[in-house]
Amino acid sequence: MKLMIDSHEIVAQPGQTLLDLVTTLNLRSPSLAHDPIAAKIAGEVFNLNYIPLRQKDVTPERESIRRAMAASGGVVHLLRYGDHAGKQVYIRTAQFALFLAMHELYPGAKTKMSCSVGSGIYFKVGDAVDFSAERLKVRVQTIVDRNIPLIRRRILTEDAIRYYNEHGQEDKAALLAYRESDTLDVYEHKGFADYYYGEMAPSTGFLRVWDVLPAPDGFLFVLPDNLEPDRVAPYPQLPKITSVYADGKNWCELMECETVADLNALVDTGRIRELIRVNEALHEKRFSGVADMICERASRAVLLSGPSSSGKTTSANRLATQLRVHGKLPILMSLDDYYLDRDQIAPGPDGKLDLEHINTIDVPLFQQHLSELMAGKEVSLPSFNFAKGMREWRGHKLKLEQNTVIIIEGLHALNPTLLPPELDPSLIFKLFVCPLLPLNLDDHNRISASYLRLLRRIVRDFETRNSSVQRTLSMWDSVRQGEMRWIFPFQENADVIFNSSTLYELAVLKKHIFPLLTAVPPEDECYDEVRAIVKILNFVHAADVDDEIPPTSVVREFIGGNTFYKK
Repeated sequence: MKLMIDSHEIVAQPGQTLLDLVTTLNLRSPSLAHDPIAAKIAGEVFNLNYIPLRQKDVTPERESIRRAMAASGGVVHLLRYGDHAGKQVYIRTAQFALFLAMHELYPGAKTKMSCSVGSGIYFKVGDAVDFSAERLKVRVQTIVDRNIPLIRRRILTEDAIRYYNEHGQEDKAALLAYRESDTLDVYEHKGFADYYYGEMAPSTGFLRVWDVLPAPDGFLFVLPDNLEPDRVAPYPQLPKITSVYADGKNWCELMECETVADLNALVDTGRIRELIRVNEALHEKRFSGVADMICERASRAVLLSGPSSSGKTTSANRLATQLRVHGKLPILMSLDDYYLDRDQIAPGPDGKLDLEHINTIDVPLFQQHLSELMAGKEVSLPSFNFAKGMREWRGHKLKLEQNTVIIIEGLHALNPTLLPPELDPSLIFKLFVCPLLPLNLDDHNRISASYLRLLRRIVRDFETRNSSVQRTLSMWDSVRQGEMRWIFPFQENADVIFNSSTLYELAVLKKHIFPLLTAVPPEDECYDEVRAIVKILNFVHAADVDDEIPPTSVVREFIGGNTFYKK
């Protein structure tokens, strides 16, 4: 069979793996940045152990072509760490090595993959006598050096459930009970078996760049640097975001909803309605607490930032409502109105406009207006016409009264460049909003905050902007790159980090998003991304409880019915 692997032509012999072919083509590299980790064929991600032409497919009469190879016409694209899908393969491979090391060193320990913190992933460890992150690091390195082949084996789902119950992983057994398929693919090594909901590298030897650091009640696994994968990413201390994640995990325990299986049980029994009521009450209490802090400090302006689909608009309005309780007169402003005219923005090295760059904001004008407003002067405010790509002046004037607090929302709101150097910092309150979902699939598999934000955005873009799933997914990588550059580096500058996630919303979003995802055909170029989303949602029970969600909820910003959007 003739294949085209990254523009290199080669004839695949029966039984050869993609790894065999890549090695024959001299496409392997000692550099993580350049070494293939997996492959994409006809829009799907495959392990490099995949065999394009199996021995059983070759008969004297004819040669049978596997589905993916037939769909791609023999074209194979290799994935590396710099590709999002390649990075996910790397992380899953690291999970196997880490949990295998914990199994070998501390057989009775309970290890939970908790959350992403900067360039690291936090794992919580319980019931491990004399646990040492340094000892774990040495064992992981041994597992890497052994270059253990990661061979996938298909077993019956009922056998997997039995295995995990017998080995103290009741969380995974409970989740698999919701699996509709009769079979399951697991990776095994000497009696240790686990499942990470996606492809992995061919062997543990592919884990070239990483570090393990000690952390309270566990350890941090530090990933390669996104821009320079051949070095470990620098790990900054992020005490505020870490504290918010810890609070979220405690909240999960309190509500007895730590995993998707727990959420499903609440859906099945109808107790999800109580979860909604309590979760929304918690949000209201926290918005009230933020308003209390603003008033205690006598701040005159709130700078509110957060990544895409965090619920910034609803958060700004709910905060405004709480400020009114204090007798304040809140006024909402948008940094978007300080965009420069498009023809004044210099293109980047690639000739394209980077509309998420700080240089797209008229920083001097914003600084001037903020200083004048704080000094009690009247200011004429601009409005940005996105259709024309230019600023307009519509006679909108603003002067702060004694009880006025302005809430300024925008991508760059926490960037210190925006603040006039002479301004009294006590007049400014900085708020970062992000849905830091503490819910796990099971103890060994977390659900990332970016996954939840993507679900929210797909639903919102379809409902309010008539945007297809494909269009939203096509923009997501660019959106994420902008966030990594212009939002997350400044999150620790916030006075408060507000977790805008809700424990119940996956069950609610599934009802809205599942028909959109399942309508994407297999031949679509974004099909593999859709499959990755669906793979998690397949375990979630949909909840038809929209009537329980209040009109001021953050979730309403995405599923519709939000009071703040009504004129």
